[in-house]
Parts: sequence; structure tokens; C-alpha cells
Amino acid sequence: MPQHKSAAKRVRQNAKRHERNRTHRSRLRTMIKTLESTEEKAEAEALLDDVKAYVDRLTTKGIIHKNKGARYKSQLEKHVNALG
Repeated sequence: MPQHKSAAKRVRQNAKRHERNRTHRSRLRTMIKTLESTEEKAEAEALLDDVKAYVDRLTTKGIIHKNKGARYKSQLEKHVNALG
């Protein structure tokens, strides 16, 4: 239980941000799973562009760490190239 007005506000802000960040991370994971389950290379390449753009957006906002974003992009790029 917050003892000060500012602490109560901080609790409210943290709860809002937590939900917002959770939504973004969940959407990202869904996009990655969709991309990994795709068998056709042309379709996978189109999805890859969307996923990479979304990862970049999340790293810019600070929702995921920049190195984690780079790792996601690298692994997905390898996956799409292996589809051949």
C-alpha cells in the first residue's frame, strides 16, 4: 500500500506500462511463431520484413533489449534462408 500520493501514481503508471509492454511482447512472440511455422520461402520473407520492423520498433521503445532484438532478427534470418 503506497504511503504517498506520488507512490500511488507510480503504482498506477507501472501497472499501465506493464500491460502495454506485455501486449507488445505477446504480439512479437505470436509473429515469430507464425514465421517459424511457415514453409514457403516467399511468404516467410514477407513475414520476416514485418517481424524485423516490429522488433526494431520494440527495441527503440525499450520494451526489449537491443541485443535481444538483434539476436531475434539474426535467428529468424537464418531460418528463412534455410527454407530454400
